[in-house]
Amino acid sequence: MRRTALIAIPFFWLLLLFAVPVLIAVKISLSQAATAIPPYAPTFDLSGDLAALRESLSQLNFDNYVFLTEDDLYWKAYVSSVKTALIATLFTLIVAYPIAYALARLPDRWRSVMLLLVVLPFWTSFLIRIYSWIGILSNEGLVNQVLQRIGAITAPLHILNTPFAVYVGIVYAYLPFMVLPLFATLEKLDESLLEAAQDLGCSRLKAFWLVTVPLSRPGVIAACFLVFIPAIGEFVIPTLLGGSNTLMIGKVLYEEFFSNRDWPVASAVAVVLLLILVVPIMLFQRAQDRLQAEEVRK
Repeated sequence: MRRTALIAIPFFWLLLLFAVPVLIAVKISLSQAATAIPPYAPTFDLSGDLAALRESLSQLNFDNYVFLTEDDLYWKAYVSSVKTALIATLFTLIVAYPIAYALARLPDRWRSVMLLLVVLPFWTSFLIRIYSWIGILSNEGLVNQVLQRIGAITAPLHILNTPFAVYVGIVYAYLPFMVLPLFATLEKLDESLLEAAQDLGCSRLKAFWLVTVPLSRPGVIAACFLVFIPAIGEFVIPTLLGGSNTLMIGKVLYEEFFSNRDWPVASAVAVVLLLILVVPIMLFQRAQDRLQAEEVRK
C-alpha cells in the first residue's frame, strides 16, 4: 500500500497536468471554428449519454489536421522550429560542458558558490532577462559599442532580429538546464579511471575523450532533452530577438489562438507538436531499454 500510494502521487499529478490538458486539446482539434465563446463548435460532447457519444464519435473528422498538410506555413514552421532547437541545443552543450566539467573538478568550498552563480539568473524574471539582450545586441547596443571602440568594426553589425540572436537567447536562457544534469553526471565519475587510462599511455586529452565523454553520455542525453523540448516551442525569445522574419511554431500557435481566434487549428498544431516530441523520446527510450537488456544478458 505504501509503495502504491507513493507511485500514485506523481501519476495523479501527471494525469491532472498533462493527460487531461492533452485530451482537451485533442477534443478541440477535432472541432470546427465558430463565432462563439469559446470560438469553436464541439464535434462530440463527453457529458452526454453513451448513445449520443457513439454517434458523435462516428461523425468525427480530421479536417484541421488535413489543413496543416495543405498549408506550407505549418510544416515550414515545424521544420524551422526543429532546426533552431537542434542548433541551439548543440551550442548550449558546447558552452555548458566545459562549465559543468570545471564545476565538478572544483574544491568543495567553491563548488556551492559557483553553482549558485549558475542558477542566479533564475532569480530574475525571464521576460526581463530576454529584454536585456535587446539592449546588448541592438545596433546601438553594448556589443557594437565595444567592437567599434576597439576598432574591430567601422559600422554597427546587424545582430538583433536575426537567427543568431535567437540562438544567443536560447543558449543564455536554457544554459542552467544543460549545466546542472551534466554536473550531476560528471561529479559522480570515478577519477581513478582517468588515472588508470593515463598509466596505460593515454594523454589527458585522449583519456578525457575515451573515458570521461562516454561515461557522461547519460547526462548529455538528459540535458539535451531538457533544452531541446522547451526550445522547440519557444515563443518569447523568437518574438523579441528574432523579429517578424523568424518562423517558429510557438509564434504560429500564438497567432492562431489570439489573432485568428482559430482554436481548432491551433489545437491541431499543438497536438502534432506534442507527437513530434513524444514519439522520438519513446522510441529512444525503448532502444535504451533494449541495449540495457542485452548488456545484462551478456
